[in-house]
Amino acid sequence: MRVSSDQIEQLHRRFKQLSGDQPTIRKENFNSVPDLELNPIRAKIVRAFFDNRNLRKGPSGLAEEISFEDFLTIMSYFRPIDISMDEEQVEQCRKEKLRFLFHMYDSDSDGRITLEEYRNEPDQVYEGITFEDFLKIWQGIDIETKMHVRFLNMETIAFCH
Repeated sequence: MRVSSDQIEQLHRRFKQLSGDQPTIRKENFNSVPDLELNPIRAKIVRAFFDNRNLRKGPSGLAEEISFEDFLTIMSYFRPIDISMDEEQVEQCRKEKLRFLFHMYDSDSDGRITLEEYRNEPDQVYEGITFEDFLKIWQGIDIETKMHVRFLNMETIAFCH
């Protein structure tokens, strides 16, 4: 992903703030984020930061802690669509954002969201939602404005990696 040195500095400052000046962030570091405190899916959001699939470190499991490089990887999912992107790049960015959201609900990493995992759809009668189903559900929904990280209090990354 292409980011300016200013953006990297901002992200590094926020990382140090979250980590308490440590080289890594652990789940408990997110307890001090006021905007997350009252979020009903807070646990899912925090877990997503440590999900190996989102960190591009494996098909399942959770990391104990994340480094600054890992933090940049996670933050890349929250970048806005850039106007210089072509249609294919826009579609790729959108798909990555949706995959991140999919992983938030697919907590057992089996590639399927079961009814237990996705409580917001109580009327679903099939066994689970695949990523392809998930894409169809979100078709036409403006994910770019819905998915953002307000708690970081800074400009988000503007480019896909």
